[in-house]
Amino acid sequence: MILVTGAAGGTQGSTGRHVVDLLLARGQAVRAFVRSDDHRAEELRKLGAEVVVGDLREIQSVRPALRGISRAFFTYPVTAGFLDATAAFAAAAREAGVERVVEVSQLDASPEAGTPRMRRHWLSEQVFDWAGVGAVHLRAAVFFENLAFATTGDRLALPLGPQDTRIPLVAGADVARVGAGLLLDPAPADPVCLVTGQMASIGEAARALGVEYVDVPPEEWERGAMALYRDEVTVEHLSHLWAIFRFLGTADHPLFRVTESIERYGGRPPVRLTGG
Repeated sequence: MILVTGAAGGTQGSTGRHVVDLLLARGQAVRAFVRSDDHRAEELRKLGAEVVVGDLREIQSVRPALRGISRAFFTYPVTAGFLDATAAFAAAAREAGVERVVEVSQLDASPEAGTPRMRRHWLSEQVFDWAGVGAVHLRAAVFFENLAFATTGDRLALPLGPQDTRIPLVAGADVARVGAGLLLDPAPADPVCLVTGQMASIGEAARALGVEYVDVPPEEWERGAMALYRDEVTVEHLSHLWAIFRFLGTADHPLFRVTESIERYGGRPPVRLTGG
């Protein structure tokens, strides 16, 4: 049986929900971990998943959820409690003898990364590696869905500088396809899997979403962002992330490339936000 966290979906890519759908479509037994027993949990039951309700930060929730599990998918939203959830999940997975944990990380996860969240992702990767649970870290680019969520009316107002500022992008569904492929692949896997589906300028991305890109000062964006996201950790991460892209502008970067992982593990070319 495969355990999938984030199974109810959300606003940050819904990778967990996509993974559940992909695994069930392939006849796999799935245990779906959700935080609330609501209509989304009931939909998962109707699809054939076993649903467990709990808090990923709580070892008393996570231990029973991982019993009898051979492989697991771990994702946690950009909010508080990430490293608590990582520690609980890694410890319980080790205790349960889980053979592979596929976890969603971020493209530039490293001790020197430019956002606190990316540095926490590097720490999370270390914890999973130390646990000896066959961890595979999906270092994903910026989700298309995050840009779509940031649109207001007919505008995409972000502090990214000129329209030609480049951004590495990926569809949440493509990250899920890679995750599902790795969960089902019996072969050994590299511990780090880069997942980028497209390089695009912010102007191109906005046009593909049917809106106009508007550059705004960072301070103005942060004031509006708290009303939109209602989460200090999310705004902290995005403020630093947009500053990185604004600084790089049109410059090249070793991580700014489309990766072959989507086609290799996901079985088809990446979804594209633009036709270019």
